[in-house]
Amino acid sequence: MEQKFLKINPVDSVVVCLQPMKKGEVIAVDGKEITLLQDTPAGHKVLLEDKAEGEDIIKYGYPIGHAREALKVGTWVNENNLKTNLAGTLEYTYNPVNEKLTIPVENKTFKGYVRKNGDVGVRNEIWVVPTVGCVNGIAEKVAETLKAETKLEGIDGVHCWKHNFGCSQLSEDHEATRKILRDIVLHPNAGGVLVVSLGCENNQPDEFMAMLGDYDKDRVKLVVTQQVQGDETEVCMEALRAMYELAKQDKRVDVPVSKLRVGLKCGGSDGLSGITANPLVGEFSDWLVAQGGTSILTEVPEMFGAETILMNRCENTQLFEQTVKLINDFKEYFLSHGEPVGENPSPGNKAGGISTLEDKALGCTQKSGRAPVSGVLGYGDRLEVNGLNLLSAPGNDLVAATALASAGCHLVLFTTGRGTPFGTFVPTMKISTNSTLFNKKGNWIDFNAGQLVEGVDMLTLRNQFIDKIIAVASGESAQNEINGYQEISIFKNGVTL
Repeated sequence: MEQKFLKINPVDSVVVCLQPMKKGEVIAVDGKEITLLQDTPAGHKVLLEDKAEGEDIIKYGYPIGHAREALKVGTWVNENNLKTNLAGTLEYTYNPVNEKLTIPVENKTFKGYVRKNGDVGVRNEIWVVPTVGCVNGIAEKVAETLKAETKLEGIDGVHCWKHNFGCSQLSEDHEATRKILRDIVLHPNAGGVLVVSLGCENNQPDEFMAMLGDYDKDRVKLVVTQQVQGDETEVCMEALRAMYELAKQDKRVDVPVSKLRVGLKCGGSDGLSGITANPLVGEFSDWLVAQGGTSILTEVPEMFGAETILMNRCENTQLFEQTVKLINDFKEYFLSHGEPVGENPSPGNKAGGISTLEDKALGCTQKSGRAPVSGVLGYGDRLEVNGLNLLSAPGNDLVAATALASAGCHLVLFTTGRGTPFGTFVPTMKISTNSTLFNKKGNWIDFNAGQLVEGVDMLTLRNQFIDKIIAVASGESAQNEINGYQEISIFKNGVTL
């Protein structure tokens, strides 16, 4: 018989409907019969016990808010009768949880490109990166010209990563833009990068190139268009053609999976996100960490309500304190703009069964599995340690995915219950929480985690998922690449001059 509902944790005061259920329907939970008081959509919650006004409601074993009013057993629990417990910044106590991963090392490999500095890429592309939005048109024009000339023979792609920044910004806001652009230029998925500058922008070209450190000058070149006599596009093309001749000689070789760096993201979430896709990604993340690889969890506002779980998994006190700062700094960002820290679920989230930010966060953070937190990164920082890392970035899908790629991720795993087609500047694999979405939007979705509530066990599906990720890392196109949906977005947090 097909499973109709799920109680996630033994202490939960709700079950989640796995399919639409009707008013008057009776379900048996822990030996008790519950009569539904309303029609309840799939992904939504049904109350298992009476709750007084103000009393906490438990899901995933933790409070997801409190009852706005007295609620009867069998009630459909949603944003109209459930209110967040979140408020401002908090003081936290470190209570370390040191769970050891007991996952065997499998010595798997993928086919990657080994760069001159020893870094590894999963794509071999030519990129054009504007230092300022003023030269977006030039950058896009020369990228399209190279694409037409080469027909991508011997390489995986040619892209222009347009943005609107690089000037009219100040202080930390400007520096964040420079860091993200630096990270893109240095990313190993590029076999060659042309940096295109105007010349008079705040993001001064010589200073920007100095930020790159010791880079391969045959593979990264700069054109300052204001300094070019006549047609700057031909100067750009000369540099691009030279880099193309080098890049097309690069070949994939076997690389240990320990070199793989993967970003973890969700969007368009629903009530099944924390039951299927996010736990599946968490299982993969733990497997990758056990192999010596790296995963990164971000979208800090979607940690609110589940942050103590991550804090207590930090390997040491220093990382705990960095995580506290990560959380409270983002809360201060909300409060400084007069916005409440708990108002995050989108209309689509709520329609899918996510009623509060705690509800969202407790499902969202499952993408991180159970591994200890080994590193904490600021926005624009680059990876320094293997293992599970936390990264400062907002919940916005494209901004967060760009930040993950900029930190050094080779690809991004993006779970979704409602679907989204976008991709950032690295392969952005979509994992559906339910089979309905997978069957409806197969042109967007790369893998279906909805099978977990249809009889497929987690270990079997995890192993299939591993194989799929390794295939994409080895050159198989993700759906966003097939569709040509690839772009960047930089976090704007400051005045515009």
